[in-house]
Amino acid sequence: MAAQEEDNVLKGFSLGRILLPVVIGIGTTLFLVWKASNKAGDQPIVWTSDTTGWMLLALLSLFVRDWMYMLRIRHLTDNGLSWWRAFVVIMLWEFSSALAPGIIGGGFFFAIWILSREGIDAGKSISVITFTSFLDGIFVVVMAPLVYFTVGREELFGSMDTSTDLTGLGAFVIFWLVFTIIVVYKLFVAYALFINPHFVKRALVGIFSINGLRRWRRSMVTTGDQLIVAAAELRKRGWDYWWPGIATTFLSWTARFSIVNCIIHAFHPGMGFSNDAEMFGKQVIMGIIVLLMPTPGGSGIAEYMFRNFLGMYITVGPDKLAFVWRLLSYYPYIAIGAFLLPRWVKRNVVDPLAHRKGAGIPDPDRPTTLPSE
Repeated sequence: MAAQEEDNVLKGFSLGRILLPVVIGIGTTLFLVWKASNKAGDQPIVWTSDTTGWMLLALLSLFVRDWMYMLRIRHLTDNGLSWWRAFVVIMLWEFSSALAPGIIGGGFFFAIWILSREGIDAGKSISVITFTSFLDGIFVVVMAPLVYFTVGREELFGSMDTSTDLTGLGAFVIFWLVFTIIVVYKLFVAYALFINPHFVKRALVGIFSINGLRRWRRSMVTTGDQLIVAAAELRKRGWDYWWPGIATTFLSWTARFSIVNCIIHAFHPGMGFSNDAEMFGKQVIMGIIVLLMPTPGGSGIAEYMFRNFLGMYITVGPDKLAFVWRLLSYYPYIAIGAFLLPRWVKRNVVDPLAHRKGAGIPDPDRPTTLPSE
């Protein structure tokens, strides 16, 4: 069974699937650079001492982002993971998210499976991953209206033709469409987690018993069961469990969106801070829109949006800086995940009992197959 499961895991992350977002992203960047090569106005990229300082700040933001994720996962699992195991879990979760479109959950089910294989019992694994997803939704629900009403529509969208950008729907329309979907979905999850999970399960199973939807009925049964388990776990928790989760979530996402600010400052010496709130707000909008996109990790779409949303602040080639941004905050997770995954599978799938007995860790009640996305 272990050999079969190892094969299933590695097949799910084949070389082709790993390379696809890289090819899409770099291909899009090269196309945009080529398309803009005949246009005048772009200044050459010059590396200065200011560039070094700001790029170090960008790396610090990246470190804070992942460190906050690690703090959160350790806290929510009651320190059931060592710092190294927390790092591995976060890197594999980011890896799976980089290879999965945000529209299908961005590696949600795989994250549950990873955590359960790390010695966290199945019920707590479901609870922790469901709760982290809910916390991420809280950040979006709070931050999106905050930046919209404080920065302003004109500052966020005024530089673009909102009637034609992004497949004709308009960035403004897509933003509010995705935001509404997120709010409705998170309210649904909140009702399931804190009010009546059994009713939600029955509703899901009933809806997906309709002709044409029955192929997903079994998945809805599993989802309903997971919500019931997560709800039971979360009811035992108090505010001391909530506030560190909320704090680390807001700090990690804030650090994540600060990376681009640092990169833009790095290649524009002497640039003031008057536009930083706008740049940060535009990244929040971009992050929400990308969730609707079908490509792995928003590859291609993110690079294209970078020019549309942030090009007005950049004089050294926005497509080149878009590549620097993705090179710093996206591609490393694919490389690290591809390196860690085979070793993690060997440790936690092929021979988990030997490792757990050697470390004194009880064998948890784990699923024996890789959940489908």
